[in-house]
Amino acid sequence: MIGFWTLFIIPAFRSLIEVRSRKSSGILPWVLVGIFFSLAIGYRFEVGGDWGTYLRHYDRYYWYDLIEVFSASDPGYVFLNWVSVQQNWGVYGVNLMCGALFMLGLLILCRQQPRPWLAFAVAVPYVLVVVAMGYTRQSVALGFLCWAIASLERGAFVRYLLLVAAAALFHKTALVMIPLGLFLNRKGELFRAVAVLVLGYALWDLLLAEAQSGLWKNYVEAQMESSGAQVRVAMNLVPALMFLTYRKRWGELYGNQAFWLILSLGAVATVFLVGFASTAVDRISLYFTPLQIVVLSRLPELMEEHFPQQTVTIAVLLVYGLALYVWLNYATHAQYWLPYRNWLLM
Repeated sequence: MIGFWTLFIIPAFRSLIEVRSRKSSGILPWVLVGIFFSLAIGYRFEVGGDWGTYLRHYDRYYWYDLIEVFSASDPGYVFLNWVSVQQNWGVYGVNLMCGALFMLGLLILCRQQPRPWLAFAVAVPYVLVVVAMGYTRQSVALGFLCWAIASLERGAFVRYLLLVAAAALFHKTALVMIPLGLFLNRKGELFRAVAVLVLGYALWDLLLAEAQSGLWKNYVEAQMESSGAQVRVAMNLVPALMFLTYRKRWGELYGNQAFWLILSLGAVATVFLVGFASTAVDRISLYFTPLQIVVLSRLPELMEEHFPQQTVTIAVLLVYGLALYVWLNYATHAQYWLPYRNWLLM
């Protein structure tokens, strides 16, 4: 467990001494952190519940040519496997490239927050440890989505769409996030609506049309269940309710309420849907986790009229430290993450 706690303590300690700023600290510390965490994700050894599955994927893609790569399901992930095969990097090459893409998107979103280190600390217990080290394909999709959200907050609508499209190449479920590009406080609603419809339909036809019936049968009709889905949905519910509570002050401080309002309402809706199809809702709710990163890292400013900012920061860190402790000690599948081992240290 020491390895996982080290990953949390680094940003947690830094978040206790950071000062609120609209401009993040210099780029060098973040480059070093990005490299360190990418190596921790990429060179993990037998860590994650799907470790054996990804090994079998790598062996299967060994024989693919480029035509088969780009016609496969989730072609972005298959392409990285193909590159690793060509270079003889093994599954570690795949995991390292996926880890680097995930970290790039995550850190871009974190650095855009008033308290970037607190945002990063919030991301570690679940988004980094569980998702990035367990759900390799969807973690890359989430990384691109974080980058997309950071772009949308800066008004870069086209970049948002392109990054969501890139996410869908790694996990087709990311397509559900394309319509959220409409909720941008800018002019040009007609252009955005047309772009969302055209790109959404094109990607649906390319990536999802043939697979949608199978996904519906597997995730809904077959009533596949995800252990712990209710807890993960509840983790998104808390920041969603915080946003709804402090929505007016959010508008005064940050603007762009529309996007976060829709995301928050979506997180609330998953609470009522998780009992119907827990696996499907669990997969989709993963794309709502940026709520935790953004809302909770802004909580010290949102609540400063009632509580000192440092008190709120410490409270957030304690909650996520407790979440990491509970998950490592009591989660059903934590055994597949423990002990943390890294190929570079073996």
